[in-house]
Amino acid sequence: MPEPTKKDETPNGQPEGVAPVSNGPPPLPEISLEVSPPQEDANSPKKLSIELPNDSVPAMGRKDSVWSLGEGQPPEELEKPIDTPPLSTLLIEKPQSATVSVGGDVTFIAKVEGKDLLRKPTVKWFKGKWMDLASKTGKHLQLKETFDRLSKVHTFEMHIIKAKENYAGNYRCEVNYKDKFDSCSFDLEVQESGQGSQSIDIRSAFKRSEGQEDAGELDFSGLLKHREIKPDDTPEIDVWEILKNARPDEYEKIAFMYGITDLRGLLRRMKKIPKEEKKSEAFAKKLEPAYQVDKGSKIRLVVDLADPTVDLKWYKNGQEIRPTPNQRKYIFEHKGTQRIMVINNCTLNDDAAYSVAAGDEKCSTELFVKELPVKVVKGIEPVKTTVNERIELECEVSEEGAQVKWMKNGVEVPTGVRSRYRVKCEGTKHYLVIDDASREDTGTYSIMATGGTSEAHIQVDLKPLKVYQDLQNMTVMLGQPIKLQCEIYPGNVPGRWYRNGQLIQPNDRINIIHRNRVHRLEIEASSLHDAGDYTFVPEGYSQSLSAKLHIIDPPKVHLDSLNFPDNTMTIVAGNKLRLEIPISGEPAPRVVWMKGERVILESGHRVRAETYGDQTSLTIDVTEREDSGNYKIVLQNEAGEASACVKIKVVDIPDPPDAPLVPEVGGDWCSMTWEVPKYDGGSPILGYYIERKKKQSSRWMRLNFDLIKETSFEPKKMIEGVPYEVRIFAVNAIGVSKPSEPSKAFTPLAVTSEPTMLVVDDVTDTTVTVKWRPPETIGAAGLDGYSVEYCIEGTDDWIVSNDELTEKTKHTITGLTPGTKILVRVKAINAAGASAPRTIQHSVLVKEVIEPPKIRVPRHLKQTYTRRVGEAVNLVVPFMGKPRPKVTWLKEGKVVDSSDISIRNTDCDSIIFIRKAERSHSGKYEMTVHVDNHVDTAIIDIQIVDLPGPPQSVTIEDVWGGNVALVWTPPKDNGNAPIIGYTIQKADKKTMEWYTCIEHYHRTCITITELVVGNEYFFRIFAENMCGLSEKATQTKKSALIVKEGLQVKTHEFEDHDFKEAPMFTQPLINTFAIAGYNATLNCSVRANPRPKVMWMKNKIAIIDDPRYRMFSNQGVCTLEIRKPSPYDGGMYTCKAINDLGEAQVDCKLEVKGGFTFYELMQRGVPLHLIDQYMSETKTVEQEK
Repeated sequence: MPEPTKKDETPNGQPEGVAPVSNGPPPLPEISLEVSPPQEDANSPKKLSIELPNDSVPAMGRKDSVWSLGEGQPPEELEKPIDTPPLSTLLIEKPQSATVSVGGDVTFIAKVEGKDLLRKPTVKWFKGKWMDLASKTGKHLQLKETFDRLSKVHTFEMHIIKAKENYAGNYRCEVNYKDKFDSCSFDLEVQESGQGSQSIDIRSAFKRSEGQEDAGELDFSGLLKHREIKPDDTPEIDVWEILKNARPDEYEKIAFMYGITDLRGLLRRMKKIPKEEKKSEAFAKKLEPAYQVDKGSKIRLVVDLADPTVDLKWYKNGQEIRPTPNQRKYIFEHKGTQRIMVINNCTLNDDAAYSVAAGDEKCSTELFVKELPVKVVKGIEPVKTTVNERIELECEVSEEGAQVKWMKNGVEVPTGVRSRYRVKCEGTKHYLVIDDASREDTGTYSIMATGGTSEAHIQVDLKPLKVYQDLQNMTVMLGQPIKLQCEIYPGNVPGRWYRNGQLIQPNDRINIIHRNRVHRLEIEASSLHDAGDYTFVPEGYSQSLSAKLHIIDPPKVHLDSLNFPDNTMTIVAGNKLRLEIPISGEPAPRVVWMKGERVILESGHRVRAETYGDQTSLTIDVTEREDSGNYKIVLQNEAGEASACVKIKVVDIPDPPDAPLVPEVGGDWCSMTWEVPKYDGGSPILGYYIERKKKQSSRWMRLNFDLIKETSFEPKKMIEGVPYEVRIFAVNAIGVSKPSEPSKAFTPLAVTSEPTMLVVDDVTDTTVTVKWRPPETIGAAGLDGYSVEYCIEGTDDWIVSNDELTEKTKHTITGLTPGTKILVRVKAINAAGASAPRTIQHSVLVKEVIEPPKIRVPRHLKQTYTRRVGEAVNLVVPFMGKPRPKVTWLKEGKVVDSSDISIRNTDCDSIIFIRKAERSHSGKYEMTVHVDNHVDTAIIDIQIVDLPGPPQSVTIEDVWGGNVALVWTPPKDNGNAPIIGYTIQKADKKTMEWYTCIEHYHRTCITITELVVGNEYFFRIFAENMCGLSEKATQTKKSALIVKEGLQVKTHEFEDHDFKEAPMFTQPLINTFAIAGYNATLNCSVRANPRPKVMWMKNKIAIIDDPRYRMFSNQGVCTLEIRKPSPYDGGMYTCKAINDLGEAQVDCKLEVKGGFTFYELMQRGVPLHLIDQYMSETKTVEQEK
C-alpha cells in the first residue's frame, strides 16, 4: 500500500490554497492521519493531509463526523450538498486557475464542442456558490462569446479588468444544453501589495462598495439594500488584536460586530499573519489533525503528555471509549509519557472524529477508513446473435459479494421484476441474462466495480430476407397512372413505402396493396411532386428496395402573366432591366435567349440570361438604346420544344441641343435661339430649360421653371458689363437631357444717358465755346468721350466739330462765320454706341461781347490771411471779364517784387505764391483787373507770424506763508501776433526740476500758493501766442524761501438740534370699498421721533394675532392687509401711533361689497354672534333701499 504523506501546514492551521467563505462555516483546518498497517511496524505511523477546495461540500455529507475548527470549538452541522443535474462532457477546454496582481487583468476561457448541438448552449459564470456574474458586468468585468464555424467550437471568455483584492476566491462555469449539464470550478488568487498590516484600517479595508459607486466589481454590494452611510463616532478599536486572540469560529461574529462585510478577504489576510502557537501545558505532543487507514488494518493514535500523572480519556464522536476485557477492538498502551490507543481491524464504522482529554485540555483528530477497490478479474466477452436468441454476459471480480453495476451505453441497466434483464451472482462471478433478444438490445454493455470496469459490444441482427422481384425505375408522362411493385420472402412481413425519405400515407389518390409476397404502390394521376426516389422498407429489416420515378412534361412559356401589351416592355435607359418569365416542363428545359442571331449567355457581363426553378429571366444591368429589339426564348427538353418572342423598347433622355446663338444684346437683356436636338430619346420633346452663368463663375442659374415650347428666349435682369454664357436642356417624358455646350460669352452693355447742363461758355467773332456736365448714368461700358456737333439755324445738316472724341467737358467750335446763328449738341460715346444728344435750347450768335471785370475774392481771403514763418503761401483769386482782363499786384502802393513772390495770371484767375514765408511778407496786397476802360480792385491782408520772445523781467514781489507773489513785463517781441497767455513753472533749489504751476495765464502778476514750508524756490515764465510757447523763458534772479510761522485756530461753539417730536400722521387713512374674496389694504404714513408703536383697531377693538390680518411698517408707512375679506370685515378701522412725547390716530371706513349666505359663513368658521350681526345689518340695508 502506498505510504501517505503529510502536507505542510500554514501558520494559522489552514491548508494552503483553501480560501475561506464569507457566508459559510469557518475555514477548515488541514486534516492529517497516522496509519499503522497490520503488516508493518506499529512504531512507523504514516501521515496523510487532505486539502478541501474553496466551496466544496464535506465528504459524503456524513453527520457523524465533524471537521476540527480549532482548539475548543464545538462540532457544528455541515452544509448539505447541492443537487445538480448529472454532468456530461460538454466542455472540451475548461477554465484554469490563475494568479494576478492587484490592478492587473486576467482572462478565463471555456470552450464547448458544437458539432452535435443544434443551437448555442447556455453558459453561466458564478463566484462562490450562488452569485451570478452576468449582473455584475461593467468596467471591471466583461463577458464575451464567439463561435468558430470551421471547427464548430463555442468559445466563452470572462475578462477581469484591474483586479482588486476582494476578487480572489473560487469561481464556477456552468454549461447547459437541453438535458445536458457540465460544470467546472477554478480559483483566482490576487496578490496583494507589500504594505504591512499595521498601517491598514481593517474595517475600511474590508468594507464593500456602496450602491453603484463602482459598477462591475465582483462583490455582493449590488445585491444588498442601499443604506445611507452614517458618520462613525465610536472610538478607534484595534480589530487585528481582537482577531489574533479569538478562536476561528468567532471570526464571523467579530466581523459582523465591527461592520466588516468582506469576510473572505479578512480570512485571507489573517492566514498570512504569523500566528503564535500557544504552548500546551498538558500535551507535549498532540494528535495530528487527521489520519487515514485501509479497511481491515489497524491504526495507532499517539499523544505525548507533559505530565504523566494526568488522567487521560479517549472519545469517539463525543462518546467516551472504555476498554473491555473480552473485546480486542481498542487497545490502550503506556510508554513513558506516551499514551497510545490502537484500533484493530478498522471498518467503516471506525471512520469518525476522535479526541483525547487530559485534565482541562483537549485535542482532536479525524480518522478516515479507506476501502480497498474491487477489481475486475475476468471481463465480459462480445456477443453477436440474431433476434429471439438468449444472451448471457459473465464477469468475475476479485471479491465475493462485491457491489457492481451493469451499464448499457453508459446508462444503468434496469433490473426490476418486470425488466427484460436479469442479474445473478455466484461467488465472485456476476451474470447479466437477456432471455428473448431483440434488435433494441444491440449496444455496448459494461460492468463497473470500485476498482475497474469491463465492457463488450452485443450485436443483434435480423434473419436474412429474400427478394424475388425488385422495384424497377420508371418514366411516366405527367398525368398518367403509376404502379410500383415488388415481391419478397417471407410474405407475412409488412413494410413501408418512402418517397425521397418521406413516409407515404395512403389517400384518395395513392393506394398501397399487400397480398402475400407482393407489395404494390398505385397512383391514379401522376404529378410533378410524385417524381423522386421510392423505397420499400420491410419492417424489422435493414435491407430496402429502391427505384427512381421520372415524370416528364413538354416545355411551355407563360407570357400571359407578364401583362404587357403586345408583349412589349418599355424601360428607361440607364435603369436595370430584369424580365422574369414563368416556364414549365419536366425535366427542367434548356433555355436559350436570342436577339437576332446572337445568343445571350449566362456569363454575360452587362446582358445575361438566367434560368432557375420554374422561371427564366433576362437581366440588363444598365440599359442602353442599342438594347431595343425583339428577343426570342427557346425551350427544349426530352418531352418537346417551345419558343416565344418578347419586344423590349428602351427610351432615354434626348440628346443635348447644339450651342445656342445670341444675336442681340441689350443693357440687361439678350435674345437667344437654338435648334431642336438630333435625337429625341424615343419620346417627343416637351420643352426646354434655359440656364445662364457669369463667365468667371461655375454656378449655373435656372431661368425658367415652366417648360418653353419655342426655340427662342429672351433672358433679362442681367448685370450690365458682366460677361455671361447660356445653355439649353431638352426635356421629354423620360427626363432632362444633358446640357448643351455654352454659348459664346456676351456682355450686356447700354449707352449712357445724355450729357447734362450744356451751356455756352464763350463766344468770339469766329468761335463758340460750350461746356457741359457728364451724363447722370454712364453704365458698365464706361465713357469713351464726347462728340460735339453744330448746325446753322434753319438747316438740319449737323457738322461734327471734333474729329476725335474729346474726354473734356468743354469744347471750342472754330472756323465760324461772324454774325451767323448756330445750334450746338453733344453726344456721349461708349462701346454700346452714342447716347441721346443734348442740344442748346436757343441758337447762338457768333459775335464777341464785352463783359466788365469782376474780382470774386474767396471768403477766407476777405479777412486777414495768417501763416507761420516758413510755411508756403498759395492764394488763388478768381475774376471775370471779357475779353481777357489785365491783372496787376501792388504791396503798400509798390509793385510786388517778382524775385521773391511768384504771380501767375490766367483768363479767369490770378495766383500769388510764396514758397517760404517770412515776417517781411506781411502786409496788404492790392489786386487790380482792367478790361478796356473798366477796372475792379481788391485788397488782401497777409500776416506772417512767429513764436514770441520771453518776458522782459520776472521779479518776486512778496513771500508770506506758503505763498509767493510774482510780477513780470510782457515780451519785447510778440512774434507778430498778440500774446494769448503765460506759462509759470517752479523748481526746488535742491533738485532744480521744473514743474508747471499754471498754463494759459493772461495777467502779468500772479500768486503761487501751496508751496512746501522750508523749501527754497526759483520761478520762470514762458510767453505764448497763436504759434505756441516762446523758445526761452525768463527766470527769477532771486529765490523765495518758505518760512514756517505759528497758526491759531478759533473754534466756534454750537448746540445740537433736538429732532424729537410727537407722532403726527402726514397721510391719513382713506375710506375704502373692497370686493369680497379679494385682498384689501389700508395705508397711512406717520412721522415721530423716537419711533412710535403702531396699533390697528377695528370698531375700537385692537387687532391682535388674527391670521386674517397682516401689518407692515416701513420708513413710517403703515399698512394693514385684510386677506379675502367678507362683508362682516367691514367697519371702522383705526391706526394709532404712540411714543414718549404723545400719540395720534386716524380713522377710515371699510365697506365690503358682495355677500355670503348663512351656510358659507358657517363653512368659513365665522362665530355665530358675528353671523347674526351681519344678517341683521344686511336686512336693515335692504329695507332702507
